[in-house]
Amino acid sequence: MSYIDNNLMPGERVLHRTKTHPLIYLIWVGWFIVISMLATAMLVSLGELRSVPACIGILAVFFGIGTVGNYITYCSSEYGITDRRVIAKTGVLNVRSFEILLTKVEGIGVEQTLFGKVFGYGNIMVTGTGGAKEPFKYIQAPFEFRKRVQAQIAATQGHVP
Repeated sequence: MSYIDNNLMPGERVLHRTKTHPLIYLIWVGWFIVISMLATAMLVSLGELRSVPACIGILAVFFGIGTVGNYITYCSSEYGITDRRVIAKTGVLNVRSFEILLTKVEGIGVEQTLFGKVFGYGNIMVTGTGGAKEPFKYIQAPFEFRKRVQAQIAATQGHVP
């Protein structure tokens, strides 16, 4: 069972869920390809053809570790909106959770780069009363998440029938 489901208050309902975008672990794959090509080109230009497989192997181990780490982050991250709270949880060994009552949310912002716009991910910044800010990084469909939070806040305050 998910973190969100395990931490619901009595009578609380989950209205929306999202995850970290899977692109976060594919970024390492892209960097591996680019750096491997550059290293191979450099070794070929130096006449060190015998060193290419060892170099690619070392790079594969390094980037493989990064990819596995990001994949674990992807699988272990949860973001949700309930009829009462915004909830976020990341990590497996070092778990980090954030929960804020909708009545305590002062603002919610979205940061999205050009790549984020193309691939459908971005960062959400939830600002609570007292100025506490909590970033949700690389989440899928960030504008949809913000819209759902704002709609639920409006419904909680009686602005939406």
